Amino acid sequence: MDNRMNNNGMRNPGYNPQGQPPRGQNPQGQNPQRNGVPPRKRRRKKKASFGKVMLIIFIIAVVAVGLMVLGIYMSGVRFIKVPIEGELYVKFLGKVDEYGDPYKGKIIYSDGISANVNIDEGKIVYSNGDVYYGGLTNLLKEGDGKIEYANGDVYEGEFSKDRLNGDGRYTYKDGDVYVGEFQNGLKHGNGTYNYATGDVFIGKFKNDKRSGSGEYRYADGDVFIGNYVNNYKEGAGVYTWANGDVYQGDFIGDKREGIGTYTWANGEVYTGEFKDNMMCGKGKYTWPSGRTYEGYFENGVIVRAETEE
Repeated sequence: MDNRMNNNGMRNPGYNPQGQPPRGQNPQGQNPQRNGVPPRKRRRKKKASFGKVMLIIFIIAVVAVGLMVLGIYMSGVRFIKVPIEGELYVKFLGKVDEYGDPYKGKIIYSDGISANVNIDEGKIVYSNGDVYYGGLTNLLKEGDGKIEYANGDVYEGEFSKDRLNGDGRYTYKDGDVYVGEFQNGLKHGNGTYNYATGDVFIGKFKNDKRSGSGEYRYADGDVFIGNYVNNYKEGAGVYTWANGDVYQGDFIGDKREGIGTYTWANGEVYTGEFKDNMMCGKGKYTWPSGRTYEGYFENGVIVRAETEE
């Protein structure tokens, strides 16, 4: 019997000579249509939007950075910035001790100078060649300490706010030595300055210069006691020479100028006006014998006089 025909002599609807499934069936023999209802289409999974991806990446990055910062903080590493004055400041990046003071790291000043800090070494070496031995408070030199400057000078004494402040000893590379008070890095107050030449000054300083009352002892034996302004003899003073001569009177710009009395070691005396270290103007000259001249002098010479016996 022909497989294409059924018992009633009609074509078998399920016959397929190529072995393909009957019409309306899928390859697995399933009918995609049930009760006339079309099959539902499969939904594709929505891809995450670009914005969501970036947000996730950002959150991961923030968490990673946070963990890294926390790890650095727990290891004792700190970044510190301390203002000095005006626009000046000092920064530190490195490890701190249990009190929060720099222990090991790098200090950077606003003027470009930097320093490597290692408390175990007991010193701080600066990029300009200076070496400091002492403590730091808020990154600044504080308390007693010592600094060896790159030019050969050495200071040992008190520091405050990173500067020489208080009592100290400053030794210059040329041999000069100052012992006394400092303010903001300058000689200021009472002090003694010993020069390499042998001269010695004992008195007051202001802004690194002799200013105020003081005594200057020269290596050759001369001595001046009086007032100074900006390193110059200024105002009243007494100058005594090693040979016994003495001048007592006014000084201007480190010179005998004004009214004064000059007494020579041989007993001669001049009292009157001085200019540029010489008798100049009206004055009186007296000899040991008692003889006197009173009149006018110019460049140390009598120009007109009245003689008295």
